[in-house]
Amino acid sequence: MTRRPLAVVLVLACACPPAPGSSDSEGAGSGTTAEPTTGTTGGPTTTAPPTTGEPSEPETATVVHSFGNYLMTPYLEIEPCVQWTLHNEEAIYVNAVTLVNDGGFHHSNWFAVPEEVFAGEDGFWDCASREYNEITAAVEGTVLFAQSTQSRQEVMQLPAGAVIKIPPRHKIIAGVHLLNLGSTDLDSELRMALDILHPRDIGAVLAAMHLDYRDLAIPANKHSRFTGNCSFKSTFEESTGHPFDMKLYYVLPHYHYLGEYFGLEILGGPRDGEQLFKLDGFNGGANGAAFDPPVDLSDADGLRFACGFNNWLNKDIGYGIGDQEMCMMLGLVDARVMIESRVSQGSQLVGVDGEVVLLEGECANYAVFKNPAQGPPTPEELGRPLYVPPADPGDVDLEPTKSCVDSAATAAPDTPTTLTSVRDSIFTPSCTFSSCHDSSAPAAGLDLQTAAGLGARLLDHEVVADTPDPLVTPGDPQASWLYRLVAECEPQNGNGAVVRHMPFNAPTLLPDPLVAKLRAWIEAGALDD
Repeated sequence: MTRRPLAVVLVLACACPPAPGSSDSEGAGSGTTAEPTTGTTGGPTTTAPPTTGEPSEPETATVVHSFGNYLMTPYLEIEPCVQWTLHNEEAIYVNAVTLVNDGGFHHSNWFAVPEEVFAGEDGFWDCASREYNEITAAVEGTVLFAQSTQSRQEVMQLPAGAVIKIPPRHKIIAGVHLLNLGSTDLDSELRMALDILHPRDIGAVLAAMHLDYRDLAIPANKHSRFTGNCSFKSTFEESTGHPFDMKLYYVLPHYHYLGEYFGLEILGGPRDGEQLFKLDGFNGGANGAAFDPPVDLSDADGLRFACGFNNWLNKDIGYGIGDQEMCMMLGLVDARVMIESRVSQGSQLVGVDGEVVLLEGECANYAVFKNPAQGPPTPEELGRPLYVPPADPGDVDLEPTKSCVDSAATAAPDTPTTLTSVRDSIFTPSCTFSSCHDSSAPAAGLDLQTAAGLGARLLDHEVVADTPDPLVTPGDPQASWLYRLVAECEPQNGNGAVVRHMPFNAPTLLPDPLVAKLRAWIEAGALDD
């Protein structure tokens, strides 16, 4: 497949979770927030909140939309577009975005654009039929959101008062990368929720920035790390005619299944080298991080970012989709312009740290002025009641996320109920798809990817979780920790504590026929075919 052009943004993800059921906490991957120095942005997007009278709770509302279901046949890989027309007569100011799907959404990049741009009906459609591209979407509208790689449930919660502005008569649009690695059909619903603020509660209207390391030549059978030095201060000042002035509110990294590290730090100035964000590993989790307070970069030259890879393959890997890799970051900032920084050529080998090969490159930097519609709220908006766009008839009373329901013990299993079919229809798309239980660095030491010896590994695996149950007890699904993790919304460990069900980061369980397939295989003796 060919890749669509990049705008000032792209998707991003990941870090493997704790051992299955070992705790109820989120997996590694939360960013650390540095204490920014004090200062003022002076940029055109900042709106001071009221300073008189007693402080009051922000006035908010939530709008939810279902894009419907997309049926992915076995082993399908496709990149359609999807659209939701808001029918908003006034601007809305989004403080949080929630995205939920039932699996198969490898990544997606979201924009708000005028209704007449990429004109056509809502729902899923062929991107080429409307000449969709992300550059046009970013320039004609604004970046709204990017999905962490393979995340099934994600909330981008911005700090209080920070918003993405969606002007009147706009629609939400995205290019999505769908991938069903399973041997059965996958019918996946996509749902989005927007938390909107009253204009009087807004402190900053944010814009996108994008860091991208394209000059990837990841050596075979080695660990490597690529560092991009993005000194965009001078580009900012030459473009705007103003001193460099930027505050960083949110970051989301992106790499694929070979990625094992992402780091972000300040470049130049008195805080050169100060780490802002670190991510180890890869999973299907939501891995963005908000900075509260935001990081003031006005005394820096830019940002330095790095991606680490464990290429256990017997071939070099480059930049791209499929079995290739990426290294990039979406940032949301309060600034006069959008920034694009990328390393397209000139990577240099700078050394070796233990077993990690180190390479670096200098970013080429570009500044793009924001759409004029991306200004602060008007005095009229400040004085009006909170505007909420109308809900589509099918979205009335729709919740942002689906409710989880335990798998029905009476459900008929999808057939055949062999271990090979369990691996192809359950383990591959839901357990190794996010590289958590793959063969290179399996979470909890459980490799569900390698076909050879899989039956023995399941029976002999030492469960890390606090439970008396083995991973698989032949003939007894209820005494099998693996089955309980995928069949119960709130499985309890040996101490009666509720732990996270699987798949990781999924709001609901797998379809009943697939859970019943696993149950039937265990009931029949957990045979290795």
